[in-house]
Amino acid sequence: MMKSTGHTLFASLTPIHSFSLKHHRRFPSFKICTSSTKGRKLSIYNQKHQLDRKPRMVGARYLPPLFSVAPMMEWTDTHYRTLARLITKHAWLYTEMLAAETIVYQKDNLDRFLAYSPEEHPVVLQLGGNNLENLAKATELANAYGYDEINFNCGCPSPKVAGHGCFGVRLMLDPKFVAEAMSVIAANSDVPVSVKCRIGVDNHDSYNELCDFIYKVSSQSPTRHFIIHSRKALLNGISPADNRRIPPLKYEYYYALLRDFPDLRFTINGGINGINEVNAALKAGAHGVMVGRAAYNNTWNTLGHVDSAVYGAPQSNVTRRQVLEKYQVYADSVVRKYGDRPSVREVVKPLLSLFHSAPGNGLWKRKADAALLHCTTVKSFCEESLVVIPDFVLDSTVGAAPSGCVDTFAKLSNSLPPPYATIQHEALCA
Repeated sequence: MMKSTGHTLFASLTPIHSFSLKHHRRFPSFKICTSSTKGRKLSIYNQKHQLDRKPRMVGARYLPPLFSVAPMMEWTDTHYRTLARLITKHAWLYTEMLAAETIVYQKDNLDRFLAYSPEEHPVVLQLGGNNLENLAKATELANAYGYDEINFNCGCPSPKVAGHGCFGVRLMLDPKFVAEAMSVIAANSDVPVSVKCRIGVDNHDSYNELCDFIYKVSSQSPTRHFIIHSRKALLNGISPADNRRIPPLKYEYYYALLRDFPDLRFTINGGINGINEVNAALKAGAHGVMVGRAAYNNTWNTLGHVDSAVYGAPQSNVTRRQVLEKYQVYADSVVRKYGDRPSVREVVKPLLSLFHSAPGNGLWKRKADAALLHCTTVKSFCEESLVVIPDFVLDSTVGAAPSGCVDTFAKLSNSLPPPYATIQHEALCA
């Protein structure tokens, strides 16, 4: 174990089981109001699932997930999460999606897929799959690793996942199965469970259909947290990248969910790229905000402001040089831990966005590419490549958070879809 200012870095991937999160809820006051009549119509539904609304430290250790980094295949591995945690202490970090079958079939090699440094907490494991037995087995095996939440992927539009795999976002068309899956996952885990989904699939994109999904899953399983990517998914063969660009964002659906399901917790995701946008969404009433590619492609300038600008913690004085020194010790301790994996290139990959838009970044990336051809340690890689980065870049702190008014969410209360009809009907008839 190496101790250094502000962080304790464990040069090991041995699973740590002591950090277990059993309850976490945060329900800030909603800025989007409903009439007293609508409130009465929903009261019976609300009483069935009433939860503690008082903000508090999660498990007396972690702050609530006001800010989280999205699960991204081939990106948010343990190496990226270790780097991210050296920059932010409070952001919630998600694993890449792991197929349940991978965990089940690799049960004799689980550390390679599930182990992580204890410094990564709070960390959420995302599972994918469409087989209840495998989901149960995978959750049971993963439970020993002490993740802080288990998330179920109902949002991935990749043809390999939603197409041939028949899971991911395609599962939004089968809320009964999703509820069964969430019940199975919860029964085999000691921590809360959540669902990450889109607002619709193909022509199944009305607000009422989204609410049907949320209502059925939450009423038939222990699920109380939904991460909502505010675009629908198109399953006509377009790429995942196009599915993040072509379908329009409908944030009004997200904020309407806050109105219609006040007993649940919702995290907004999709198209949010900066800390000022994160705070604007929270100010408008969002329970939490999930950021994806901006947190990976611009790691320093995005994650560096999370603790102070989002959580109100004192500004950190950490520098890129300090982060690199700590990360290098970690990285060299895990290179080739599992035979030939991970390689130097794999553990260096998260560093390649650390100098985004900084002086020397372009030259450094070319130098890094050349160094990766022959460097056998991360220390030698850093020594060879970082000479082109100016000292003032390496030794400066992240600075003040970006300022400026973002009105993306401010006027959404005027464009919300009508209240969810099914809940109103059931409440009136009860």
